Amino acid sequence: MNSQTTISLLDKFQSLNLSANIDFDKFNHYAITHHSTSIEGSTLTEIETRLLLDEGITPAGKPLLHSLMVKDHYDTLQFIIEQSGKKNLVTPEFIQFVNAAVMKQTGSIYQTVFGELDGSKGVFRKGNVSAGNTYFVSYDKVAGLVSKLSIVLADKITTAVSATDKINICFDAHFDLVTIHPFYDGNGRTSRLLMNYLQLYFGLPMSIVFKEDKAAYFEALQQSRKLEDIGIFRKFMYAQYEKYLLLEIEKFELINKESEKGGGYSFVF
Repeated sequence: MNSQTTISLLDKFQSLNLSANIDFDKFNHYAITHHSTSIEGSTLTEIETRLLLDEGITPAGKPLLHSLMVKDHYDTLQFIIEQSGKKNLVTPEFIQFVNAAVMKQTGSIYQTVFGELDGSKGVFRKGNVSAGNTYFVSYDKVAGLVSKLSIVLADKITTAVSATDKINICFDAHFDLVTIHPFYDGNGRTSRLLMNYLQLYFGLPMSIVFKEDKAAYFEALQQSRKLEDIGIFRKFMYAQYEKYLLLEIEKFELINKESEKGGGYSFVF
């Protein structure tokens, strides 16, 4: 992990003021949604994601569930963008609302010893869960751990000074929430959106966990838990952040170069 490289790229990215481009934010939000939902199994391509969100065109031959997942994620992303401007601290209720929004159209009904639970309502799980070789904390500890996470975040948010401290808070919150795994489904998407919310809160660009790096992402999560070393996950996320910032900087510079040469236009123009 080289946080100085990240800070240098971050400074350059912010100096470009890409949000001044009317389309940058829109396509950036599409990309975040596309990669996050692809990690969770969506088969929509980036073009299909754009057409769905721009024109409401549901792709033929793809499960409707995947389109609903994409639409719910995008709508939830718009919600956290709006909320970030209000500078509200993270609470358990906020985390539950984000999960409910992510699972709005795809949440399942779960039969538990406590009765029927609706996975689209942001309810904490009432059963123990595992994923592969990973067993998550007992369900009876979930509420307390989410509450503790909110308290710790409130303290860190108000005392963070350096850009590195702020970035670490965002990455660590992502790791902590997905490790608690408080919900029956949507934990990954909710955790990445929590990270994005905190980045917006701090005035930082939002991160993308790239779908092509899914295996490395899961490995970083697993190894950080196994070795109890958050540095492993931070190193992965710093690399993802640098990858994103560098891609956008290169894209901007290429467009400017083509514009200066008079390229990129049709003969009609």
